[in-house]
Amino acid sequence: MTTAQTLLTIAGLGLVTLVTRALFFLSQRELPMPRWLLEGLRYAPVAALAAVIAPEVLMTDGRLIDTWRDARLFAVAAAGAWFVWRRDILGTIVVGTAVVLALRLGLGW
Repeated sequence: MTTAQTLLTIAGLGLVTLVTRALFFLSQRELPMPRWLLEGLRYAPVAALAAVIAPEVLMTDGRLIDTWRDARLFAVAAAGAWFVWRRDILGTIVVGTAVVLALRLGLGW
């Protein structure tokens, strides 16, 4: 790609992002949505999070992990337990990260 093509691509992507996000603000009135859609949108963040995290935890190089000696599995278990116990997102992140670091640095997993 040439520099001009790269700049044109970046500008185009920026424009598409701006237009799609601004549509909600440009409307003078609230856009009507069916109740079933509003109910379904409640689960969108959880579904997106699961779609991002599950492959990262369960796969390596496009294949399912084949050993239980993977620091990510223990980190998810510890973070999940912390969240169930405390209902604290920041603590969940800290606990999961601490377990991964401890197992990778301490045991070389």
